Amino acid sequence: MRRILIVGSSGAGKSTLAREVARRLDLPLVHLDRHYWRPGWNAPADAEFRAEVAALAARPAWVMDGNYGGTLDLRLPRADLLVLCDPPRLRCLTRVLRRRWTHRATPRPDLPEGCPEQLDLQFLRYIWAYPGRSRPRVLAAVRDLVPDLPVVRLRTPGQVHRWLATLPTP
Repeated sequence: MRRILIVGSSGAGKSTLAREVARRLDLPLVHLDRHYWRPGWNAPADAEFRAEVAALAARPAWVMDGNYGGTLDLRLPRADLLVLCDPPRLRCLTRVLRRRWTHRATPRPDLPEGCPEQLDLQFLRYIWAYPGRSRPRVLAAVRDLVPDLPVVRLRTPGQVHRWLATLPTP
């Protein structure tokens, strides 16, 4: 496994898991949020972001976390493994609220400068809708683009710990 893609709802634990997987496997870590957002939460042009993601995905090794469904066609064919962080939506919402409180005065390490942690009704609705809207799109993209791609679905902290235990430790 040299290219591991980690997706899931906001608050699902993608970034935390990605950091640990990258550390254990000694692979470069790519937080897509750091490449997408510009200061002040400004989004890049689609073509610009797709070109950047294509370049990142072309690298020989990475652990990449982030959803960005419009770039799954660039990332999935390059991935050796897809990890779907899929805890219940209430756990995701709780984690997002806790994360917002924790990072009220300090920036999150997986976000670019100039993008402080935010929380609004639209974001909470996105999290609530993820299981019914975004998760099926991810799984359909796997089915359509790379049906043989191994997928690990992690729903509980215990499953995360058991899966991590199968990876080497540095």
